[in-house]
Amino acid sequence: MNLATNTLLLTGGASGIGLALAVRFLRAGSTVIAVGRRADKLAEAQQLHPALITRQCDVADAAERAELVRWATATYPGLNVLVNNAGIQNRVQLAAPGADWDHLRQEIVINVEAPIHLSTLLIPHLREQANAAIINVTSGLSFAPAAFAPIYSATKAALHSFTLSMRHQLQPTGIAVLEIVPPAVNTDLGGPGLHTFGVPVDDFADSVMARLAAGEEEVGYGTSEQARLASRAELDERFRLMNKR
Repeated sequence: MNLATNTLLLTGGASGIGLALAVRFLRAGSTVIAVGRRADKLAEAQQLHPALITRQCDVADAAERAELVRWATATYPGLNVLVNNAGIQNRVQLAAPGADWDHLRQEIVINVEAPIHLSTLLIPHLREQANAAIINVTSGLSFAPAAFAPIYSATKAALHSFTLSMRHQLQPTGIAVLEIVPPAVNTDLGGPGLHTFGVPVDDFADSVMARLAAGEEEVGYGTSEQARLASRAELDERFRLMNKR
């Protein structure tokens, strides 16, 4: 993938993995539109990186997704890359009483529905662009789930599956479909302090960008690289070890 001279629409771009990727695309010479729910976090990101373009949008809302795409393609007609990075992770006990479905379904809406919807909305525009790409950020948990985050793990497995099918279908269009498969990364995913054991976000992002530039379609790092390349028996063992009581 050519990292320079692109115009990217990147969801979840105000912090964490999204911001780390945004900064590296900026440094490489691309234009980046960082999308997020919180105006304050977007403002902080733009203050640190003045070249960053920001747009507030709740990707959980279908109407806001459609308006985002309308605005982005009208304002930046050279938009040629979509990065579906926005995601949430909740630790869920399925047998706990009083589970609120509206709360639980947010992971499905944000992690699966939003990237599928945004992709389908943008495909007609992207197929007219040079060097077009859709990049989906999944997870090492796509391959061996963490039982403490059952919905998150399932949504990332679904997005991985969708990525494979979309890559196959879009091959004749010239739109590249790429997948970034993070391990646990030291970000605030799921809440502050829950992923301090994860790999440093800068190390992860540097590795991912180098491998995308080298032309790889599916890129992991550390434990997620092991997971995406593992056999079924190895994945079963990973699941057993990760979810030991």
